[in-house]
Amino acid sequence: MAKVHALKGSKKLLNAWAFYDWANSVYSLVISSAIFPIFYGALFRVAEIEKVTVFGVEIARAPLISYTTSAAFVFIAIVTPLVSGIADYLGNKKIFLKFFCYLGAASCIGLYWFSLKHIYFGLVCYFFGLVGFWVSFAINNSYLPDIAYSEQQDGISAKGFSLGYIGSVLLLLFNLSMVLFPSFYGLTDDVGLPAEMKAMKISFLSVGIWWAIFSQYTFNNLPKGYKRQGERRNVVLNGFKELKSVWHQLGNEIRLKRYLVAFFVYSMAVQTIMLIATYFGEEEINWGSDEKRTIGLILSILIIQLIAIGGAYLTAFISNKIGNIKTLITVNLVWVLLCVYAYFVKTPTDFYIAAGLVGVVMGGIQALSRSTYSKFLPDTTDTTSFFSFYDVSEKIGIVIGTLIYGVIAQWTGSMRNSTIVLGIFFLIGAFLLTRVPKSKA
Repeated sequence: MAKVHALKGSKKLLNAWAFYDWANSVYSLVISSAIFPIFYGALFRVAEIEKVTVFGVEIARAPLISYTTSAAFVFIAIVTPLVSGIADYLGNKKIFLKFFCYLGAASCIGLYWFSLKHIYFGLVCYFFGLVGFWVSFAINNSYLPDIAYSEQQDGISAKGFSLGYIGSVLLLLFNLSMVLFPSFYGLTDDVGLPAEMKAMKISFLSVGIWWAIFSQYTFNNLPKGYKRQGERRNVVLNGFKELKSVWHQLGNEIRLKRYLVAFFVYSMAVQTIMLIATYFGEEEINWGSDEKRTIGLILSILIIQLIAIGGAYLTAFISNKIGNIKTLITVNLVWVLLCVYAYFVKTPTDFYIAAGLVGVVMGGIQALSRSTYSKFLPDTTDTTSFFSFYDVSEKIGIVIGTLIYGVIAQWTGSMRNSTIVLGIFFLIGAFLLTRVPKSKA
């Protein structure tokens, strides 16, 4: 007997969708932002080297992980629309959601064996961890117009991000306790591997297990998806055909097209900041010692996560009063001021203040951007392919943003100068949002 899923707009269905953020956000916090960047740097410091040989070329640690990240996002930008088109055509996007969820979770577990000796295996795990997180996140986003009515989307989108912040902070606190007090957990130093680094490796295991287990609630309650009509020949090629079809439809959707252009510009800055914030803090702030650096960076990330919970709901509340576009314009202008402030940040206290201010607007701009796009979609069941455009815009923006940031930092000799350029992106984004029509007409 087939399982009967909850109806669109029901509390059970909305909560199941939002709960995937609880499951997968531990990756973006523990792996992308907190523990892995610190572990990666410590790995080279313990070995007392700055470069490794990869594919016959000697590469420094920072460019190596940067190139791997860029390659992953190029791959994600190609795969996401392909998978989205196939999923909509087959009417079973949940199976793809599961596949990329488990791929990401398994890759996180694989990071436990990340070492300079097995650098290729480690980079592959890092690569597919990114792929699993972002592609499954894109597919889950595409469910939003399927499971929630227009008036529900701002609230449930904000709830999803908030659940993600809460869940990831809880796991990070546990991981942080292991890093700070490894002896309490029975971890001791080995030759070439301090107890603190052992704790970091265990944190990678915890992320993979958390992600795989908590996603089951979402999988058990989300529907398969809508099945496309017509013959099912050349399914792989049809994924690209669906993407082309969406591109043509955008020509008639002026509001949606202009919003996507604005989103591409300011999201480029948002996602770049999320990816480089820890590296900026490690390089530009005078912490005093390695231990203070580790504690300070993780504490800063916790501040961002905790404040972002309220920030997401605050932004949703304001958008309900003055509208989504006006709220996004305001948030972009706040980001401009934050980028200028970041240029002058030098002490740990300065960095903590910046982290708190970032938290206010970080969750809000992500949640509201997602729900605004969902509201602007035309009446269609082809939601996965439309959301692939949203996610591809974001991923291409990440590649461009991180590249520009790195080039400016290398050219000028300081990461601070790059923050001003990101501020300009936010300013342009705010201007482009003013050009988004109030109605579809």
